[in-house]
Amino acid sequence: MAATRPTVVFVHGLWMHADSWKPWMELFRAVGYEPLNPGWPGEPGTAAEARAHPERVANRGIAEVTEHYAQVIRSLGTKPIVIGHSFGGLIVQKLLGMGLAAGSVAIDPAQMRGVLPLPLVQLRNALPVLGNPLNYKRAVALTPDQFHRGFASTVSREESDALHAKHMIPSPARPLFEAALANLNPGTAARVDVNNPSRGPLLIIGGGRDDTVPEVISRAAHKLYRNAPTVNDYKVFPDRGHSLVIDHGWKEVAETALEWLSNHGLSPSAMGDAAFMGTKPAPTTEPRAH
Repeated sequence: MAATRPTVVFVHGLWMHADSWKPWMELFRAVGYEPLNPGWPGEPGTAAEARAHPERVANRGIAEVTEHYAQVIRSLGTKPIVIGHSFGGLIVQKLLGMGLAAGSVAIDPAQMRGVLPLPLVQLRNALPVLGNPLNYKRAVALTPDQFHRGFASTVSREESDALHAKHMIPSPARPLFEAALANLNPGTAARVDVNNPSRGPLLIIGGGRDDTVPEVISRAAHKLYRNAPTVNDYKVFPDRGHSLVIDHGWKEVAETALEWLSNHGLSPSAMGDAAFMGTKPAPTTEPRAH
């Protein structure tokens, strides 16, 4: 009896359409995974349609988006691997903390409660959204200049403009406000259960030249897991910015994630064997957060 291909659910962040994960999906499918890239609630099927109808995603918050993905996962019948970028990186950590995922890779994850650094460069790039309280219930787009300054700051302007034209969509501003106020709100939706003992392993990836989620934010998120009874690893790409999952260097990041999954018993062969035998993947002795 053939083992079932393990599922990987990809979760994008603000200003990206779900189709931005397609190169990753092709790579993961080629090595034996079954990839899924559900959009955020209300997100149209194409970037062009999303740009034409920003109202469909307006006023969607972290809790609603997380529950949307939780419902997708519950419908699968088995725990998938979850991989997310930016606010998707925060959401996959929440899903992992809820016990819904076999393992997770969070890339440049947005702030969660407990992350204290607030770099000036991050404030500067968030100001076009956070500077207007009326944006809270709106969907907001990035101009090509804003996209290059913050999101794709480490690639050429030509590549940045091409990425903006292909992938950029208006996104709800509400998650940005929620993350910005997370440490002032004990009931914030930007909270992650970092100590759930049934959590699967986690890899956090930071970009050393990221001006949207500076590397100090990713590293601070990793440190919140220092007492967790689970595997929590960290990797930084020193010369990469926030566009590291979609720009010309995306494959290096994706292959790093694949290698880490394999090292932690989450390869297609290991997960297929575990499912067939009715067991969980073997535990790992890799270093935890410190």
